[in-house]
Amino acid sequence: MHIRILQGAAIAPHIEDLARLRLTVFREFPYLYDGTLDYESRYLSTYAESPESLFVLALDGDRVVGASTGLPMSDETDEFQRPFREQGWEPERIFYFGESVLLPEYRGAGLGVLFFAERESYARRLGRFEHCAFCAVERPLDHPRRPIGYQPLNEFWARRGYRHHPELRTAYHWRDLDEETESAKPMSFWLKELNP
Repeated sequence: MHIRILQGAAIAPHIEDLARLRLTVFREFPYLYDGTLDYESRYLSTYAESPESLFVLALDGDRVVGASTGLPMSDETDEFQRPFREQGWEPERIFYFGESVLLPEYRGAGLGVLFFAERESYARRLGRFEHCAFCAVERPLDHPRRPIGYQPLNEFWARRGYRHHPELRTAYHWRDLDEETESAKPMSFWLKELNP
Protein backbone atom coordinates (compact mmCIF):
# COMPACT_ATOMS: atom_id res chain seq x y z
CA MET A 1 0.00 0.00 0.00
CA HIS A 2 1.15 3.51 -0.72
CA ILE A 3 -0.38 7.00 -0.93
CA ARG A 4 -0.01 9.44 -3.81
CA ILE A 5 -0.88 13.13 -3.53
CA LEU A 6 -1.72 14.79 -6.84
CA GLN A 7 -3.00 18.19 -7.89
CA GLY A 8 -5.01 19.41 -10.86
CA ALA A 9 -4.10 17.95 -14.23
CA ALA A 10 -1.74 15.41 -12.63
CA ILE A 11 -4.77 13.20 -11.94
CA ALA A 12 -5.46 12.71 -15.67
CA PRO A 13 -3.76 9.29 -15.94
CA HIS A 14 -5.90 8.00 -13.05
CA ILE A 15 -9.31 9.31 -14.11
CA GLU A 16 -10.62 6.01 -15.45
CA ASP A 17 -9.42 4.08 -12.38
CA LEU A 18 -11.01 6.62 -10.08
CA ALA A 19 -14.24 6.60 -12.10
CA ARG A 20 -14.48 2.81 -11.73
CA LEU A 21 -13.80 3.07 -8.00
CA ARG A 22 -16.57 5.64 -7.55
CA LEU A 23 -19.00 3.46 -9.50
CA THR A 24 -18.18 0.49 -7.26
CA VAL A 25 -18.30 2.21 -3.87
CA PHE A 26 -21.27 4.47 -4.57
CA ARG A 27 -23.50 1.49 -5.40
CA GLU A 28 -23.55 0.86 -1.65
CA PHE A 29 -26.09 2.41 0.71
CA PRO A 30 -26.69 5.31 1.25
CA TYR A 31 -25.83 6.43 -2.29
CA LEU A 32 -27.22 3.46 -4.28
CA TYR A 33 -25.79 5.17 -7.33
CA ASP A 34 -26.29 3.61 -10.76
CA GLY A 35 -23.89 5.71 -12.79
CA THR A 36 -21.91 5.38 -15.98
CA LEU A 37 -18.20 5.39 -16.68
CA ASP A 38 -18.66 8.18 -19.22
CA TYR A 39 -20.38 10.50 -16.72
CA GLU A 40 -17.85 9.74 -14.00
CA SER A 41 -14.93 10.45 -16.31
CA ARG A 42 -16.45 13.80 -17.30
CA TYR A 43 -17.12 14.67 -13.64
CA LEU A 44 -13.54 13.89 -12.64
CA SER A 45 -12.16 15.80 -15.62
CA THR A 46 -13.80 18.90 -14.14
CA TYR A 47 -11.75 18.37 -10.98
CA ALA A 48 -8.62 17.87 -13.04
CA GLU A 49 -9.22 21.25 -14.66
CA SER A 50 -9.09 23.05 -11.30
CA PRO A 51 -5.39 23.86 -10.73
CA GLU A 52 -5.85 23.80 -6.94
CA SER A 53 -7.78 20.55 -6.74
CA LEU A 54 -6.34 17.76 -4.62
CA PHE A 55 -6.42 14.02 -5.12
CA VAL A 56 -5.26 11.64 -2.42
CA LEU A 57 -4.94 8.16 -3.91
CA ALA A 58 -4.47 4.92 -1.99
CA LEU A 59 -2.81 2.29 -4.16
CA ASP A 60 -2.21 -1.39 -3.62
CA GLY A 61 0.62 -1.91 -6.07
CA ASP A 62 -0.63 -0.11 -9.19
CA ARG A 63 -4.32 -0.58 -8.31
CA VAL A 64 -6.28 2.45 -7.03
CA VAL A 65 -8.23 1.09 -4.04
CA GLY A 66 -9.18 4.37 -2.42
CA ALA A 67 -9.32 8.05 -3.23
CA SER A 68 -10.25 11.35 -1.71
CA THR A 69 -10.73 14.63 -3.54
CA GLY A 70 -11.11 18.32 -2.82
CA LEU A 71 -11.08 21.70 -4.51
CA PRO A 72 -11.92 25.33 -3.79
CA MET A 73 -15.70 25.64 -3.40
CA SER A 74 -15.58 28.49 -5.94
CA ASP A 75 -14.55 25.90 -8.57
CA GLU A 76 -17.57 23.69 -7.77
CA THR A 77 -20.95 23.78 -9.53
CA ASP A 78 -23.77 26.13 -8.62
CA GLU A 79 -25.70 23.30 -6.90
CA PHE A 80 -22.99 23.23 -4.25
CA GLN A 81 -22.25 26.96 -4.02
CA ARG A 82 -25.84 28.26 -3.94
CA PRO A 83 -26.78 27.08 -0.39
CA PHE A 84 -23.74 28.88 1.02
CA ARG A 85 -24.38 32.13 -0.81
CA GLU A 86 -28.05 32.06 0.25
CA GLN A 87 -27.02 31.67 3.91
CA GLY A 88 -24.40 34.43 3.78
CA TRP A 89 -21.28 32.27 3.48
CA GLU A 90 -18.48 33.09 1.03
CA PRO A 91 -17.67 30.05 -1.14
CA GLU A 92 -14.29 31.65 -1.87
CA ARG A 93 -13.34 31.02 1.78
CA ILE A 94 -14.36 27.34 1.76
CA PHE A 95 -12.42 24.30 0.59
CA TYR A 96 -14.82 21.61 -0.58
CA PHE A 97 -14.25 17.87 -0.10
CA GLY A 98 -15.66 15.95 -3.04
CA GLU A 99 -15.64 12.39 -1.77
CA SER A 100 -13.72 9.69 0.03
CA VAL A 101 -14.13 6.25 -1.49
CA LEU A 102 -12.43 3.08 -0.34
CA LEU A 103 -12.99 -0.54 -1.26
CA PRO A 104 -14.54 -2.51 1.63
CA GLU A 105 -11.57 -4.81 2.17
CA TYR A 106 -9.30 -1.80 2.88
CA ARG A 107 -11.55 -0.11 5.45
CA GLY A 108 -10.78 0.07 9.15
CA ALA A 109 -7.04 0.61 8.71
CA GLY A 110 -6.98 4.40 9.17
CA LEU A 111 -7.15 5.49 5.54
CA GLY A 112 -10.38 7.43 6.12
CA VAL A 113 -8.68 9.48 8.84
CA LEU A 114 -5.67 10.04 6.57
CA PHE A 115 -7.93 11.24 3.73
CA PHE A 116 -9.41 13.94 5.97
CA ALA A 117 -6.04 14.96 7.42
CA GLU A 118 -4.38 15.31 4.00
CA ARG A 119 -7.18 17.47 2.60
CA GLU A 120 -7.33 19.72 5.67
CA SER A 121 -3.56 20.16 5.64
CA TYR A 122 -3.62 21.07 1.96
CA ALA A 123 -6.44 23.62 2.47
CA ARG A 124 -4.45 25.24 5.29
CA ARG A 125 -1.34 25.45 3.10
CA LEU A 126 -3.30 27.31 0.42
CA GLY A 127 -3.78 29.97 3.08
CA ARG A 128 -7.10 31.59 2.16
CA PHE A 129 -9.71 29.12 3.41
CA GLU A 130 -11.58 29.45 6.70
CA HIS A 131 -13.59 26.22 6.51
CA CYS A 132 -13.61 22.79 4.95
CA ALA A 133 -16.98 21.40 3.91
CA PHE A 134 -18.54 18.33 2.40
CA CYS A 135 -22.08 17.16 1.79
CA ALA A 136 -23.84 13.88 2.44
CA VAL A 137 -27.00 12.36 1.06
CA GLU A 138 -29.96 12.06 3.41
CA ARG A 139 -31.93 8.81 3.36
CA PRO A 140 -34.98 8.00 5.51
CA LEU A 141 -34.46 5.64 8.42
CA ASP A 142 -36.99 3.22 6.90
CA HIS A 143 -35.42 3.18 3.44
CA PRO A 144 -36.03 -0.32 1.99
CA ARG A 145 -32.40 -0.74 0.96
CA ARG A 146 -30.93 0.30 4.30
CA PRO A 147 -28.78 -2.67 5.41
CA ILE A 148 -29.45 -4.25 8.80
CA GLY A 149 -26.99 -2.80 11.27
CA TYR A 150 -26.01 0.08 8.99
CA GLN A 151 -24.08 2.77 10.86
CA PRO A 152 -23.94 6.24 9.28
CA LEU A 153 -20.63 8.07 9.35
CA ASN A 154 -21.95 10.99 11.43
CA GLU A 155 -19.95 10.05 14.53
CA PHE A 156 -16.77 9.55 12.50
CA TRP A 157 -17.20 13.01 10.97
CA ALA A 158 -17.98 14.58 14.36
CA ARG A 159 -14.78 13.07 15.82
CA ARG A 160 -12.86 14.79 13.02
CA GLY A 161 -14.32 18.12 14.19
CA TYR A 162 -17.10 18.50 11.59
CA ARG A 163 -20.49 19.88 12.51
CA HIS A 164 -23.70 19.24 10.62
CA HIS A 165 -25.36 22.33 9.14
CA PRO A 166 -28.83 21.13 8.11
CA GLU A 167 -29.71 24.67 7.01
CA LEU A 168 -27.17 24.28 4.19
CA ARG A 169 -29.02 22.06 1.76
CA THR A 170 -28.99 21.19 -1.90
CA ALA A 171 -30.20 18.41 -4.15
CA TYR A 172 -28.27 16.39 -6.65
CA HIS A 173 -29.75 14.17 -9.33
CA TRP A 174 -28.78 10.59 -10.06
CA ARG A 175 -30.42 7.27 -10.76
CA ASP A 176 -30.71 4.86 -7.86
CA LEU A 177 -30.16 1.14 -8.52
CA ASP A 178 -33.91 0.52 -8.56
CA GLU A 179 -34.90 3.64 -10.53
CA GLU A 180 -35.57 3.95 -14.25
CA THR A 181 -34.73 7.66 -14.35
CA GLU A 182 -32.81 10.15 -12.26
CA SER A 183 -34.43 11.79 -9.25
CA ALA A 184 -33.39 14.56 -6.88
CA LYS A 185 -31.56 13.41 -3.75
CA PRO A 186 -31.49 15.72 -0.71
CA MET A 187 -28.00 16.60 0.47
CA SER A 188 -26.85 18.58 3.50
CA PHE A 189 -23.45 19.93 4.48
CA TRP A 190 -20.93 19.43 7.26
CA LEU A 191 -18.29 22.06 8.06
CA LYS A 192 -15.13 22.41 10.07
CA GLU A 193 -13.32 25.64 10.94
CA LEU A 194 -9.73 25.30 9.79
CA ASN A 195 -8.11 27.64 12.28
CA PRO A 196 -10.44 27.91 15.32
